[in-house]
Amino acid sequence: MSSVMTLRSSRKTLCGWGRYPVQTCYVYCPRSESEIIHLLKSGLPLIARGNGRAYGDSAFNREATLQMSHFNRLLEFNPQTGQLIAEAGVLLAEILEIFVPRGWFPLITPGTKFVTVGGMIAADVHGKNHHKDGSFVHSLDWLDLLTTEGKIYRCSPLENRDLFYWTVGGMGLTGVILRAAFRLRPIETAWIRQTTHIAKNLDEAIDLFEAAQAATYSVAWIDCLASGAHLGRSVVMLGEHATREELPAKYQQRPLRTPRRRRLSIVMDFPNGALNSLTVRAFNQLYFLNSQRQAGQSFVDWETFFYPLDSLLGWNRIYGRRGFVQFQCVLPLSAAREGLSALLHCTSAAATGSFLAVLKKLGHSQGYLSFPMAGYTLALDFPMSQRTLKVLDQLEEIALGYGGRFYLAKDSHLTPMRLRQSDSRVETFVQVRNAHQWRVHFASEQSKRLKL
Repeated sequence: MSSVMTLRSSRKTLCGWGRYPVQTCYVYCPRSESEIIHLLKSGLPLIARGNGRAYGDSAFNREATLQMSHFNRLLEFNPQTGQLIAEAGVLLAEILEIFVPRGWFPLITPGTKFVTVGGMIAADVHGKNHHKDGSFVHSLDWLDLLTTEGKIYRCSPLENRDLFYWTVGGMGLTGVILRAAFRLRPIETAWIRQTTHIAKNLDEAIDLFEAAQAATYSVAWIDCLASGAHLGRSVVMLGEHATREELPAKYQQRPLRTPRRRRLSIVMDFPNGALNSLTVRAFNQLYFLNSQRQAGQSFVDWETFFYPLDSLLGWNRIYGRRGFVQFQCVLPLSAAREGLSALLHCTSAAATGSFLAVLKKLGHSQGYLSFPMAGYTLALDFPMSQRTLKVLDQLEEIALGYGGRFYLAKDSHLTPMRLRQSDSRVETFVQVRNAHQWRVHFASEQSKRLKL
């Protein structure tokens, strides 16, 4: 029996990490490149899906969703250069489990380890070090892409350059990423030397970021319900990979090992409305007071610093069965203080309560459609409701007014007009997709909604 006959689909209900929106899709689980090629020749528009950690509707398609979980092999590692070659379905968590104890860490990592290599490329993920080391594309040496005519292209900054830079940050809309080569950094220990600062308001937080340009990692948690003189009060955390000599004596014997962390699981949905302005305000107050006690320098393990929410499995259930939406924009440096203040005023006044509010400083990016630009990015999570959708309308309009752009990996709400108003590169991307027939073969529910 031929591969095209054996590659069957199943109907599944899919969503992103935000659990909104939800769609019934035909899902295919290929085990070989030839099976993907046969599916492409069927004419069905498809989108590749990794571990489903994009927040909205960018990683599923009603007609054909390509589940890449069988493309999960580590292929080669060069200990002289730190280059790792891996298939697109490999989880970052698996890479960390293998390589951290051997003294290697990803050059670029997002805020969760439960993402795939293909997903990190498609979203051109950024981390707490973007201001210094850039987004994932800066660690990427090459990728292999299966595109419209069933041909595999090796793409890099030197080979098939345009295809490379449209694919990185292109949300899977140029083809199916099969494998990639990217670099890890050597580390002496599995510990981060963290310095915690308390900022009484947004201005103090931005001043701390600006004074910490040399820090490898920087991130801030923001109390988005604070108002008045305390608007934007924050906990700003800076981090460096600790050397063995810096560590307390109790860690120096086994510097690449950290205590096993207890993982908790949210096994059922919280009641709708459990996260509201009162509960979020109480949480924010406790978090802020606890951070004040811990201000200064400390040593934390890599999981605590980079992936704090991963220790709470299924944390998206906290928002209830209706799910949640995330708003994430980046504002240019020249407009950051005023624009962020306006966004926080809107959030505080709406009193919807973002349980997770994160601020980072970004630098320049290379991907033709990559999200980052030099400025500040703010991410806010809101329980899904009709009221939330109105708040999102307001936040998007504010961001547009200050020259902001939006992160497609987190989006579930944007309109085609607002996306184009925020980013002049989008129309060029649409033209390129049409010219190469990518629009015919590769589509997600997000790309349909945004008319990409």
